[in-house]
Amino acid sequence: MRNIALFMAALPLAGLLAVAEEPRPVAWWPMDASPEGTVRDAATAAVDRIGGRFTPVAGVRGGAIRFDGYTTEIARSAGRCPKWSAGFAVEGWVALGAYPWNWCPLVSQSANEEAGFRVEIGPRGQLRMQLRVGDDWASCESEDFVVDLRRWTHLAASFDPATGIALFADGAQVGSLKATGDPVFAEKVALVIGTGHGPAKPSHLHRDYGTLESWFSLDGIIDEVKIYDRPLDARQVKMAFADVGTTADPELPPRRLPSGPPGAGRFGAYYTHLQYYPEWDALWPVGGDPDVVVRFDQSPARVVFWRGTRYSPAWVSGNDLWMADQSVEAWNDEQGCFEHMQDRRCRYSHVRVIESHEARVVVHWRYAPVSAHDELWREDPKTTRACWVDEYYYIYPDVVGIRNVSWKSGTLGGPRQFQESLPLTHPGQYPHEVVEPAWATVANYAGQTAVLRYRENPPKERDDLPDALTIQRYNFKSEQKPFICFEPGNRMKYLSDRDIGALHRPGACNHWPVGQAICDGRTSQAADRPTHFNGFPISDPPIHDDGERESWYGLYGMTGNEMPDLVRIGRSWAHAAALQDVTDGLVTAGYDRGQRAYLFSRRSGDGEMAFTLAANRESPVINPAIVIAGWGGEGVAVEIDGRRIQPGPDCRIGRVERLDGRDLVIWLALDSVTPMHIQLIPQDHSNQ
Repeated sequence: MRNIALFMAALPLAGLLAVAEEPRPVAWWPMDASPEGTVRDAATAAVDRIGGRFTPVAGVRGGAIRFDGYTTEIARSAGRCPKWSAGFAVEGWVALGAYPWNWCPLVSQSANEEAGFRVEIGPRGQLRMQLRVGDDWASCESEDFVVDLRRWTHLAASFDPATGIALFADGAQVGSLKATGDPVFAEKVALVIGTGHGPAKPSHLHRDYGTLESWFSLDGIIDEVKIYDRPLDARQVKMAFADVGTTADPELPPRRLPSGPPGAGRFGAYYTHLQYYPEWDALWPVGGDPDVVVRFDQSPARVVFWRGTRYSPAWVSGNDLWMADQSVEAWNDEQGCFEHMQDRRCRYSHVRVIESHEARVVVHWRYAPVSAHDELWREDPKTTRACWVDEYYYIYPDVVGIRNVSWKSGTLGGPRQFQESLPLTHPGQYPHEVVEPAWATVANYAGQTAVLRYRENPPKERDDLPDALTIQRYNFKSEQKPFICFEPGNRMKYLSDRDIGALHRPGACNHWPVGQAICDGRTSQAADRPTHFNGFPISDPPIHDDGERESWYGLYGMTGNEMPDLVRIGRSWAHAAALQDVTDGLVTAGYDRGQRAYLFSRRSGDGEMAFTLAANRESPVINPAIVIAGWGGEGVAVEIDGRRIQPGPDCRIGRVERLDGRDLVIWLALDSVTPMHIQLIPQDHSNQ
């Protein structure tokens, strides 16, 4: 005590006044969570419960709380709140994993805009303070991105009835507003930390009627929240910021869309549980194997059916670049889009593995086009049946597969769209890291090509494109590049060059993938969340109707093939080599574009089973698949032009158990423009 007294005596009068005037918080949440899920107010010893899901982590001092972005909140009832004075201030530390969907409070005690105050963080990293002063709702907002991602930021907001609002980030003033008079407090409303007083719509919507309100909280860590019953000046805020000193990196690891183990692996489809980040994963009440990943033994590419894309499959390159596609989509002017993107809880979207063996994989994705209002497209009021879509993916070892899309005839109607190419970005990734400036190459089956580019001042339309375009390849910055081939008669549109500036802006929209906001379109404001971008070209493929179901087919893949090779691969599918000289042991159903396979059934008896694929330059044979229904329990030997082909990487044989028997599937690594004679010889399994 004697030393303190001597120290105080040595101070000049101005110094004594400065020490005496240093403010003390009237509420102070150090954010050290208890095992019971509470936090203690260090200023008053009051205890507040933490609502929703949260994670205790290290803070700038001691512990802190990581909010999940969806459910976490700390609320103090009105009767237990601090007694407000005309001048007051709020401060706290935050480290964000993503910016909020719309303005979200750090601290708020407000009744709409009739009374109270809010200190908020915005969707572009802004800091804002709003409060009722007399008859006015005063609002002071900083510039964008004063709050960074995955970095601790000290925030403070102060109101002085004589001067107005002052905002600070990391000790520096970032905003001010003259608003004099006494504030009107919302004394009958609870005080909340890290969340709003109710649900809200996201910012930067495409269609207000296609969006509903939803709950969200801050996505990140909050620590050392303090409330003062007097304003803070710039010196005091700077001292509060400096008082913490150097901070360790917050516990917010970078987020990556999950796609399973990297690199090549045994060819097949695998049920799995893909992990994104803990708070997002915790939203899903699923069992152990909700997702499917298809791997290839001769390529690091993968096909991923994941809840984050509503099971819409994504082709993923070896260096983790993602390519997805739109589902069957419809829309109206009352509820917006009806599509798989709106099924953010996967209530109607499901995936299952039908086949997985050496020769091919078949995955079934079933979904219903649904709106943000959770209504199905063209639901029959009498039967409550609506439009449902079945997509079968027939995927082969050469990283090429068929997308076979169908729905019950007459249930879809219009307006409608079937396909839209959608490259994705990880959080923190920009389009220029995914695609080249020459972002896409298109072609027709005659071999004519054109390149679509990002460039300065692009014209609205291109008038130099070939006719009858059926092939597109996105020029990813990877060895594996995604492509699609369509049937003859396809109409490809939205073919134009793009503004070069878009390459260095965040991806266009972030309501999908991953996003849980109830929204059918939101323009990205930062590279904080996964996005999809570009969305072109869009194709109208030929539609088949057999009286029961309508369908369309596309040949999809992710390979290192150049465009002349893709033209040949496309021709081998769209103009498949004719079948000739089919022997009596087989009954043929011809070539099925919907499977990329020649279909047969085995005739009873011991007749010879052979046929010729009449390949030529217009109809090459490239990696054909052969499916024989009712093969039975025997093995098979394959001969091509009299030469025995041993089972292995170039001759893959799979068996499919059906309720009525066993089918045989053969995939052959071939590339020929001359006819070839193929013979299938039954074998005892022990001889293979």
